[in-house]
This record gives sequence, structure tokens and C-alpha cells, in this order.
Amino acid sequence: MKKNMKILMLAGDFVEDYEIMVPYQSLLSLGVKVDVVCPDKKAGDSIVTAIHDFVGFQTYQELRGHNFIINKTFSEINPDEYNGLFITGGRAPEYIRLNDKVLDITQYFFTQQKPVAAICHGIQVLTAAGVIKGRTVTCYEAVAPEVKLAGAIYKKVDATDTVLDGNLVTSPAWPGNAKILRDFYKMLDIIITN
Repeated sequence: MKKNMKILMLAGDFVEDYEIMVPYQSLLSLGVKVDVVCPDKKAGDSIVTAIHDFVGFQTYQELRGHNFIINKTFSEINPDEYNGLFITGGRAPEYIRLNDKVLDITQYFFTQQKPVAAICHGIQVLTAAGVIKGRTVTCYEAVAPEVKLAGAIYKKVDATDTVLDGNLVTSPAWPGNAKILRDFYKMLDIIITN
């Protein structure tokens, strides 16, 4: 693993709880510095998470989750300082993608061919940034029409799986946390041995 590795994580209110907590804590446990940012928020501000679960309805049920403390001020972000980008899911992507700086940051990581992970609805940031045309991706199935309209190839996979395409790894939902993190680690040259 490269020394002083840093990951930028994009989030916002009603981010899916597991899709921020699990990757954030997992990366930290490896000694990776993770800066979590949200437009119009500064270090020390909090965002609220949402817990999504399938309980027999046609779509997921959403419950209020935990508070998550942002640890980096959004306006201070310099994407050049980061080795990779992780885009969280939940409802946050539908509105953080309206921020031009979020789109600029996302485009930067693709221009520089740095590793990018996007889970669940996180793909909405990628569609808005215009970076997935011609790429093969997965996402929460209800977002698939948007992915296709953005010119990407949507691949339906099990919720525990991922799709890799160059510097990009995507997964449909939080059950894919283990696999998306394993793939993201490989992209970042993080090697875990027994």
C-alpha cells in the first residue's frame, strides 16, 4: 500500500447507513485516511443516514439512521491530494449531484484514471458528471434507466456482486460492501495477506 493513502468520500443527508459506515470504517482500519465531504458542510457538521431494507414492499423502506460527522470542509477539497474516490449511495446522490463542484471532482478522477467506487444510487453522481458513456456498470436497479440514458451499459448482478470497468467499480447495494471494497483495495494496490 502506498504511504499516506487518502480517499475522498462523497456523501450527504440520507446517505444509506451501511454504504457510508462500512466503507469508511473498513478503509480506516487499514490505515487509509478518508475525508468525507458534503456540499455546503464543513468539518464537524453532521449528516443523517438512512437505513434501507426490503420488508415486502415493491421497493425498500427507509428509516432514519445514525448521525455521521463530516471530517473535511467541502470548500477546501483539492482532488489532486487523493488516491481514489468513493461515492456513497442512498438518497444523497440525487441532490449532491446538483453541485457543480461535485461534478468537477468526479470528472477529475476519471480524467486522471484514479480508482472510483460507486455503490447503489451513487451512480447518479456519475451519470450527472457525464463520465460513464460506453462503460459497463451496475447500480440499484431502479436507477438503471438513468444509466442507460447516460450511454452506459447496465449489467444486472446480484446485490452482493460488483462490476469492474477500468478504474471504476460499481455495486447495486449495501450487501455488496465486501466485494466492492475488495475490488477497490486491488485498484488502490492495497494487498491484505493472512
